Amino acid sequence: MKTFLIYSFCKINLSLRVIEKLYTGLHKIQSMVTFVNLFDIIKIKEINSKQDQIKFHGKFKHNINLKNNTISKTLDLLRKNNYLKKKKFKIYIKKNIPHSAGLGGGSMNSAALINFFLSNYKFNINQEKLYKIAKKIGSDVSLGLKIRNTFLIGGKKYLKRFKGKLKLHVVLVNPGIKCLSKDIYSRNKQFSNSYQKKINSNFQKLFSLNNIRLDRNDLEHVVFKLYPKVKTLNTFIKEQENCIFSRLTGSGSTCVGYFKNFKSAQKAKKNIIKKFPNYWCERARTI
Repeated sequence: MKTFLIYSFCKINLSLRVIEKLYTGLHKIQSMVTFVNLFDIIKIKEINSKQDQIKFHGKFKHNINLKNNTISKTLDLLRKNNYLKKKKFKIYIKKNIPHSAGLGGGSMNSAALINFFLSNYKFNINQEKLYKIAKKIGSDVSLGLKIRNTFLIGGKKYLKRFKGKLKLHVVLVNPGIKCLSKDIYSRNKQFSNSYQKKINSNFQKLFSLNNIRLDRNDLEHVVFKLYPKVKTLNTFIKEQENCIFSRLTGSGSTCVGYFKNFKSAQKAKKNIIKKFPNYWCERARTI
């Protein structure tokens, strides 16, 4: 059987607004999201076996539950919905992206796997059912379905796609602090207005660089209060030459600095590594 390579790109939240807390205890959010050219690598091969073989390796392989992870959940849910039937797979995932870091590592692994199955296996599935399956795996999984170089606004009932590109160079820095989304959201007391009026009046304008620069991540104040090191890091990134803005992505703890050119991002990366030698730091570009 042929072995396939799948690239699972990480996502970053350009902004994140918490609109309200729902009666379920969950939160309604709206977020502008894009992807960068950093990725986990998934090797997949169909095998003649009674069980799947799933293994993680790479720098961030640790602390992943081998029996209950987004890969195993994806396979289980697809089979429960009568897809893949009795097919089994050998799947190796090289984890280049830190998890519990606001980069959607596990969720994008799931989305990349679903995209692979949609392309290579004949699934008679409509979008509504596809998104229901994705939501059961994780709230971010639907962001990575069928798309890569697209920005999105995620609301309670919709994903609105923008097909333009910002063409930004970014420096991503993670201090090794695991921020559990459930914990961060439960502590949040800051809420913002919905993008809805702007969506209805001028959707394209939402994605202007100046508009994004002036936006925010409502969860920053929670993470910064709990983990002052993250606030210190974000401030240092902002101080780098030609940094347009720096912001926490998702519920953290990764901070992302946005730059217009490669040289500025590369110089910032060197300065950050010198200041914080034990932090994970990578330069990338939006795709």
